[in-house]
Amino acid sequence: MSELAEKDRTTADKRDVAADGSIGMPTATDLELLRSKGRLRYFLALFGAAFVAAVAYVDPGNFATNVAAGAEYGYMLLWTVLAANLMAMLIQFLSAKMGIATGRNLPELCREHFPRKVTWGLWVQAEIIAMATDLAEIVGAAIALNLLFGTPLFVGGLIGSAIAFVLLALRNRGYRRFETAIIGLLGIILAGFLYEAFKIGPDASGVMSGFVPKLAGTDSLLLAVGIIGATVMPHVIYLHSALTQDRIQPQNDKERHSLIDFQKLDVGLAMGIAGFINMSMLAIAAAVMGGTGIDTIEGAFDGLKNLVSPAAGLAFGLALLASGIAASSVGTFAGQVVMQGFINRTIPLFLRRAITMAPALVVLAAGLDPTRSLVISQVVLSFGIPFALVPLIMLTARRDVMGEGFENHRLTTIFASFFAVIIIALNLFLLYQTFTGS
Repeated sequence: MSELAEKDRTTADKRDVAADGSIGMPTATDLELLRSKGRLRYFLALFGAAFVAAVAYVDPGNFATNVAAGAEYGYMLLWTVLAANLMAMLIQFLSAKMGIATGRNLPELCREHFPRKVTWGLWVQAEIIAMATDLAEIVGAAIALNLLFGTPLFVGGLIGSAIAFVLLALRNRGYRRFETAIIGLLGIILAGFLYEAFKIGPDASGVMSGFVPKLAGTDSLLLAVGIIGATVMPHVIYLHSALTQDRIQPQNDKERHSLIDFQKLDVGLAMGIAGFINMSMLAIAAAVMGGTGIDTIEGAFDGLKNLVSPAAGLAFGLALLASGIAASSVGTFAGQVVMQGFINRTIPLFLRRAITMAPALVVLAAGLDPTRSLVISQVVLSFGIPFALVPLIMLTARRDVMGEGFENHRLTTIFASFFAVIIIALNLFLLYQTFTGS
C-alpha cells in the first residue's frame, strides 16, 4: 500500500469515512450499516472523490481558454466544451473504477505492469505536466488577487501558493476535511457563474448554434485543443484512482460493484457541474465580450464590472480566486501520487510545492502576458493527456489487472480509444499547422 494511503488510515479519517460515529476502517458490516442509516447517510459517506477531481476541470486555465474562445469566436466553440466534458466523464469513471477494483492507483499499476524505462518516461512527462498545471493555477490566483485587491502579480502568486499549501495540509487531518474545503470552493465557483448566467442571459439561439461542430482556421483549432487540455486534465486521471483505492475497502466483489455503481453518480454529478461552469464561462464571454477584441481574463473582469454591474465583476473575480487556490492544492497532491506511484519515491511536500510553482513565479516576475501564458499551459496539458489516457484504457481493459467482471466492456474500450485518437490527432494536426505555417 502506498505511503499516501497509509497516512489516510488514521482514527479521525476512519470516522469521516464511516460517517456514523463508528471507529475503524469500514468493513462489510460498516457498509451495510451505512445503508441501514438511509440513502442520504450512505450518499454523504461515499461521495466526494469526483468533486476533488472536478475542481481541476474548472481551474484558471479554463477561465483563460473559455474567455478567449467566447470573445474571439462567440458561441462557436461550445461544442468543444461539451465534447471535452463528455470525454472527462468516461475517463474519470474509468480511473475511479480502477482504484476500487484493484486497490491500486494508475501510476502504481503502470509501475507493476510496464517496463521500467516506460514507467520512468511516464513519470518525467507527468512532472512536466504538473509544472504546467501549477502555472495555470498560481497565475490564475495571482490575477484574481490583482483584480480584486490590486495586489502585484508576483506577490499574488506567492499568496495564492501559500493558501493552497495550507488547504492541502488539511489532508493530514483526514481526507473528508480536505474534500469538504474543496467542495466549498467549487460551490463558490458555481455560485459565481450561476449569478453571471442569470444576470446576463446569453443569447439562446447563439448558444444552440454553438453546439454544432465547426472551426474557423488554425487559431480556433489552437483554442479547441486548449479547451480540451483545460478540461481533460492528465494529473486528475492519475489522482482519481488514488482517491478511491482506499476510501472504503470492499470485502467482496458485490461490494466492489456497489461502490463502482455509486461512482457513476458521483462522477456524473461532479463532472456535470464542471461542464455547466465551463459552458457558462464561454457563453458569458461571448455575450459580454464578443466582437470587442478583448479576450483576456482581465478584460472579462472589467467588461463584467463596467458593462453589467460591479457585483458581476466581483463574482467573476471570487470564482477565479477560488478556482486557483483549490486547483493548485489538488495539483500538488496529484504530484505526490504520481511520484510515489511511478518510481516509489516521495519528497517533502514543501519541496514539491517549490519546484512546481517555480515556472509560474518566473512568468509573473518576467511580466509575460498572464492570460496568454495560461492558454499555452493548457495546450501543454493537452499533449500530456495521451500519456495518462492510453495506459488507463490499456489497464482497465485487462481482466488480469482489474479482476473477473471488472474489466471494461468492449464498447467502453472502443469509446475511450476513440476519444484518445481524437485528442492525439488534434495535437498532431496542431503541430503540423504550427511548424508549416499553413
